[in-house]
This record gives sequence, structure tokens and C-alpha cells, in this order.
Amino acid sequence: MKVRATVICEQDRHVLLVRKPRCRWTLPGGKVEPGETRAGAATRELLEETALDAEHMLYLMELHSGSTQHHVYEASVLDLEQLRPQNEIVECIWHPLDAVQNLPTSDATLRIVQAFQRRL
Repeated sequence: MKVRATVICEQDRHVLLVRKPRCRWTLPGGKVEPGETRAGAATRELLEETALDAEHMLYLMELHSGSTQHHVYEASVLDLEQLRPQNEIVECIWHPLDAVQNLPTSDATLRIVQAFQRRL
């Protein structure tokens, strides 16, 4: 089973989504490297993909989707103006939480966003 740290950044009822070339929209995140904590992986992946530095990571939930175990964190971001796609990411957007289902996303992304909305 793959272990992934997944990050939710929410601002004014909008969620940060990222996209690789010719791929669906997803939440920032990625593989937890050997010797790395899940929270450390979430912080690293957010920075590597979006240039955003998280001040604090709050663990929200675990979600299984296919062969992937998602550990989902909510990030408090320091400087939103730093947002820019980096590395394999070609686009970053702030999208309304209640309209994520209208985008091409993975089932896991949609389920995580819906669970997050329920706690707001």
C-alpha cells in the first residue's frame, strides 16, 4: 500500500488544488519518504509543489482509496502571495469548496474535500 501525505489549504471557502501536465486536479501532497514523518512529508510536498510554507499542520483524517492510504492535513499557510506551481505542477488554483465536484478530480480528492466541508 502506498502511503501519501495530502494537504488541504482553505481560504475564504476556497481550496487549493494543483495539476500536473495532462492530469486531473488534486490536493497537494505526495509520498512519505523513508525516515520522514507524515506531517513532514505534507509540509515538504506543499512547499515543493506550490512554494507555500506551512506554519502549522493539523492532522484531519486517514482515507483509503484503492491501494493508497491518504493521511490528510490542514495547513495554515504563511504567505499566500508566494503561491506558484513548481516542479511537476503546471497549475495551482483556489477553487470554491462547493464546486470541486465540477472539476476533473480523483475520487480520493473529491471524498477528502467533501469530508473537510462537513467539518466547517
